[in-house]
Amino acid sequence: MLSQPRAIDPSIPAHERVYRTLRQRIMHGEIGPGEALTIRGIGKNFDVSMTPAREAVRRLAAEGALFLSSSGRVSTPELSNERIEELATLRALLEPELASRALPRAHFALIERLEAINNGVSQMIARHDATGYIRMNLEFHRTLYLRAQAPAMLAMTETVWLQLGPTMRALYGRLNRTDPPHNHRLILAALKAGDEPGLRLAIRSDATQGLRLLKG
Repeated sequence: MLSQPRAIDPSIPAHERVYRTLRQRIMHGEIGPGEALTIRGIGKNFDVSMTPAREAVRRLAAEGALFLSSSGRVSTPELSNERIEELATLRALLEPELASRALPRAHFALIERLEAINNGVSQMIARHDATGYIRMNLEFHRTLYLRAQAPAMLAMTETVWLQLGPTMRALYGRLNRTDPPHNHRLILAALKAGDEPGLRLAIRSDATQGLRLLKG
């Protein structure tokens, strides 16, 4: 079910507005795995014609965020165990490298910002807000990785997050979290200590630990 779109700069072209908002919703798990959508329904939800809605869907399908069948059926992907394993492996390769590259620029202000975001993660867990948890968790990682100054690598990582968004929503329900991720505390401790091996290990564990619970 699509919620009403948030206000976005009206100067942005319609297809771009639909693409950005729908992309964010998929990444944050606001749409569940295997959920059917229609181009007509997307257009109605965003108050646009079918042309920009179709263009947004095509772009998202090219990124692996939506499945577009030959008959025109649109849905979020339901990932197989093999696909989950593949995406978990990509996270394990990309994210420790991004964190390692960010470490020399991880000054006190950044660590303070990450601690504040992690407090936000705790608040979302207390509220049992699955999409809020996913959003804040990704913000924690993105804030650190931006310091890596590796935009191509970060773009690849965000595409992986996008493909995993609906599945992450299912994972949150299975984990039934009551405490913030333990690995976030290890990440923060490694950043404060300048401990690159410890940082790589904590990032790799955080990126893959939960996803592997979905297998089987």
